[in-house]
Amino acid sequence: MKPTTLDPLTATPPLREYYSRVLAYMATAASIAAGTYVQYFSIDILWMVPYALLYPHLAQQLSLRVKPENMRRTDTILLGIDALHAGAAAALLGFSVVPSLMVLLTLCFSAMILGGLSQMLLVLIAATVSVTLVGLLLQPAFKDGPPVLVSLVSILFTTAYICITAFFVHQQGLRLAQVRSEIKREQEKAARLARNLAKYLSPQVWESIFSGKKSVRLETQRKKLSVFFSDIKGFTELSEELEAEALTDLLNTYLNDMSKIALKYGGTIDKFVGDSVMVFFGDPSTQGAKKDAVAAVSMAVAMRKHMKVLRQQWRAQGITKPLEIRMGINTGYCTVGNFGADTRMDYTIIGREVNLASRLENASDAGEILISHETYSLVKDVIMCRDKGQINVKGFSRPVQIYQVVDFRRDLGAASSYVEHELPGFSMYLDTNGIQNYDKEKVIQALQHAAEKLRDKIIP
Repeated sequence: MKPTTLDPLTATPPLREYYSRVLAYMATAASIAAGTYVQYFSIDILWMVPYALLYPHLAQQLSLRVKPENMRRTDTILLGIDALHAGAAAALLGFSVVPSLMVLLTLCFSAMILGGLSQMLLVLIAATVSVTLVGLLLQPAFKDGPPVLVSLVSILFTTAYICITAFFVHQQGLRLAQVRSEIKREQEKAARLARNLAKYLSPQVWESIFSGKKSVRLETQRKKLSVFFSDIKGFTELSEELEAEALTDLLNTYLNDMSKIALKYGGTIDKFVGDSVMVFFGDPSTQGAKKDAVAAVSMAVAMRKHMKVLRQQWRAQGITKPLEIRMGINTGYCTVGNFGADTRMDYTIIGREVNLASRLENASDAGEILISHETYSLVKDVIMCRDKGQINVKGFSRPVQIYQVVDFRRDLGAASSYVEHELPGFSMYLDTNGIQNYDKEKVIQALQHAAEKLRDKIIP
């Protein structure tokens, strides 16, 4: 007859449960002692007093020997024994109204704390079975209304039990609320730290590590990847002309925009080295070699087009030199995984195919995208390319066949889905396929507003 909620903060039953059980059985013992004193109960049931005082200690010793994972089951068993005790006590007390009701009230209060209404119904059933069996076996005489002393003792001890137990439960609730608050703060702190650390990793790699798909240990594997390299043509010369702050701002703007494009197409950003960008497709997740290659070339085309917007921004900042990027893409089997030491590792790729992609980037002209024959064979039905013959590449014994990326086949000819123009003070790139229907009117209004301002402008 005790609340037996398992305290999640400790591995063993908390002392409050022990004290609650002691109080519950003490209330029954006090009622029996008071009734015997006024000769309301027979002296034959006086043995119940020492039993009621000793049983809570035996139950506590049993609980201490139970493994934490079995604690919930043990609490339920003990509550069932309490229900049997309550039924037996009611029968032995001759169904005296006030003491019996107080015993059942204590039992119901304990059950409600442990498992709610369903648990209370179960213990009431167990108590009913117990009182029926004991009543049939012993056939005790029914007692009339109890003396005032017996009723007063029963009510006072039961009230004390309920109040003290409720206070302990309230304190535990406050402690749990405090712990939850602390856990929430720690989770928010860990989330902030994870977000900050994630900026040093590609989102795909970060997600695969935190989801448990990849283990953080030195291991590699062979996979077919599409590898992309790019850098800014003329950046070295520009760095000698600009102040460090202006150069830093320009570079960060460029890398930030290129990173967004890379992530949009599903690329894994390997590293930044100055103005150089290295991205690969096909790991940690892949859509298949063909789709990975198409995504890599599509990303390169999008980066080349976005440079028109960036040049317009830089021109407004006083950087008149027309910066262009050059890019190289190759597809083939690479070694990908964690390289380095146990205490410091880098998730990257190595291999002959990686070197070829880098060589193609070095061989390309400003604004040009060069791809290998392997990549071309995978994207030729989607991307229009121009055959540029073979070139000698450092580190390769034979000449390498290369192709120049022109554009998407769907965007060539009269059915082109985009319009682009670039003049001093004016830069526009319009991709009709990329505009949603609900944004169409906004784009038309923006173009009309720009046209009206241009008509009203008096150009000297």
